[in-house]
Amino acid sequence: MASSSGASSGSEGDDLQQVMDQRKRKRMLSNRESARRSRMRKQKHVDDLMAQVCQLTNENNQIHTTMNITLQHYMNIEAENSVLRAQMAELSHRLESLNGIINYINSTTGLFESTDQQGTQTHDDNSFMNQWISNLYLNHPIIASADMFM
Repeated sequence: MASSSGASSGSEGDDLQQVMDQRKRKRMLSNRESARRSRMRKQKHVDDLMAQVCQLTNENNQIHTTMNITLQHYMNIEAENSVLRAQMAELSHRLESLNGIINYINSTTGLFESTDQQGTQTHDDNSFMNQWISNLYLNHPIIASADMFM
């Protein structure tokens, strides 16, 4: 009997070893599957990040393009403003000169002044001399360009 109980305990040990091996294989398969899922999640995350990098790079390029266009418009407007300021200064200078001429002529001859019905001296906008002097200055072009201010 001793030999039969030894044989049965040997087969129980074999059965126990098989159960342990089966559990170990099951655990290994489960771990492999878990590692595969983990690698897939990691790859998806990397792919998502790469797509985001591409999207942000495109947006950044669009922003740079828009910024460059806006900067060019700003520089064009600044140049145009400089030309307009120069023209305004020239026109102001011409007006000052014309007013000086008119004041000089009025102080010496009174040619541009007339008296109204109350006897008050007024400036005659329709006088021949006034039109002649205006035409003299209007026929001179104002020369200014953006290149003068660069």
